[in-house]
Amino acid sequence: MAALLAVLYREGKIRFTNLVWMFFDLFYPLLYFLLFGVMMDYTFGSPLAALGVDYTAFFLAGVLGMAGFGIATNTAWGFFFDRDNGIFYEMLTYPMSRAQFLLGKVVFNLLLAVAQAALTVGLGVLLLHVPVKLERLPLLLAAVVGGAAGWFFFFAIFALKIRRNDLFNTVVNVFYFVFLFASSMFYPLEPLPGWFRAAAQLNPLTWHVDVLRFATIGVGDPWRILLEAAAFVVFSLAAFAYAVRTLQRQE
Repeated sequence: MAALLAVLYREGKIRFTNLVWMFFDLFYPLLYFLLFGVMMDYTFGSPLAALGVDYTAFFLAGVLGMAGFGIATNTAWGFFFDRDNGIFYEMLTYPMSRAQFLLGKVVFNLLLAVAQAALTVGLGVLLLHVPVKLERLPLLLAAVVGGAAGWFFFFAIFALKIRRNDLFNTVVNVFYFVFLFASSMFYPLEPLPGWFRAAAQLNPLTWHVDVLRFATIGVGDPWRILLEAAAFVVFSLAAFAYAVRTLQRQE
């Protein structure tokens, strides 16, 4: 426990002394929600026919998924910062396991994700009157925590294996483009071509966003959501196992 708290404390010191990171972690997704969501809702002018909700309500889950995705990439990028100043290799000699080192980072990642989700959902309800189902808040909390952890472990693999910062940023941008736009984040999948739906349904971000959407506004088939949640758990566990294995090979 002491090792986890030490890593958690260090992550907090780094993050809270960098206001740019804090802005992108906490407020950028919220601004995206308020501007893009309202604009698209005004453009459509009526509820989404297939779902019976307006675009702002539909997009809330997408923003929460985007935030978890972004916080995870920022936290994973911290491995480059640690390598550049030498603290990464020094920390590998400390009396803690590699798994504890990784878990300490992800705990801070989860705290940020929960704070960001609370801010976005709270203002979405107060300002945009999104009909969030309060009885499903425990499910929403689990989806936010599980999603943020899974994406951090996934991106940690690449941050640990790649030595060049520019190459890592290129990989992240490719994933960002593919995962975000080939998913259910911005639009319902039902009206789209079959090949696009098939690709999106294999996308872990679709699984995550669908669970978030079910937890916030109740949209989605419960059995399908359960299957997607289970698939994302498997994805997260596999990413964690491989991230720990990659970290153990660091010298």
